[in-house]
Amino acid sequence: LHKISKEEAAYKMCRVKKVTRGPKGTPYAITHDGRTLRYPDPDVKVNDTVRVDVSTGKMLDYAKFEAGNAVMISGGNNMGRVGVIQHRERHPGSF
Repeated sequence: LHKISKEEAAYKMCRVKKVTRGPKGTPYAITHDGRTLRYPDPDVKVNDTVRVDVSTGKMLDYAKFEAGNAVMISGGNNMGRVGVIQHRERHPGSF
C-alpha cells in the first residue's frame, strides 16, 4: 500500500457514463459512482475521466478517452496494468 497525501485525498477520479440535458436544457453528466455534475465542460463526452473535488462536488479537470493517452486497467485479469491507448474497437449492435 502507499500513503495518500492531503492534496490527493481532496479529489476523486470518476468515469463519465452519460451526458445529457435536464429540465430547461441544463446540461449534466453522470459518473460511474452516481454523481451528477451540472454544467460540465462541453468537451466532456462518455468514457472520459473527470477529476471531482470531494468537498464541493465540482469538476476540476478532465482527461479524454482517445488514442495516445496513458491508461491503467481497473478491472479484470489485467487489473493494474499501465499502457497507452492504441485504438478503440467498437461493436455496434452487439452485446
